[in-house]
Amino acid sequence: MSSDDFPGWHGTTIIGVRKGGEVVVAGDGQVSLGQTVIKGTARKVRRLTPGGREVVAGFAGSTADAFTLLERLEKKLEAAPGQLARACVELAKDWRTDKYLSKLEAMLIVTDGRDLLVVTGAGDVLEPEHDVAAIGSGGNYALAAARALIDTELGAEQIARKAMGIAADICVYTNGNLTVERIAG
Repeated sequence: MSSDDFPGWHGTTIIGVRKGGEVVVAGDGQVSLGQTVIKGTARKVRRLTPGGREVVAGFAGSTADAFTLLERLEKKLEAAPGQLARACVELAKDWRTDKYLSKLEAMLIVTDGRDLLVVTGAGDVLEPEHDVAAIGSGGNYALAAARALIDTELGAEQIARKAMGIAADICVYTNGNLTVERIAG
């Protein structure tokens, strides 16, 4: 099967919401191949503790690629304890310039409770505006919903859950099986 014929893996929506002194990262559980749901309960949001400091990360894209990036991020965080932005910039530099890493197909949302960052293979480390970040197949739907809800009385987790529900109602590559991790700022 040629790469043009291969339908590709789809099926992730990850959102990060910062509000009221906490950050929530939520991800759905769907993995699809073409028009077929392969798994509905994948866990794409993880809590890392490099050097005893907590970081929450969510990933979209190839699972093996994402785990490679998470391992590299942990090493960068161990080298620069408590400096999430610096570790993410170092990871993005490596990801962009290393022959092996540059082929990885994934994106990350990471937070230590203070910083909320999106890390891409294009060398980007982005701090989102409006305290909301989203990636993956349904990311734009979840982002729009969360931005509409951010100025309401809802807390970060409620916003993330509602936004993910809206994304799941619209995007066929997103489901309602959520993994939610909170971290205080």
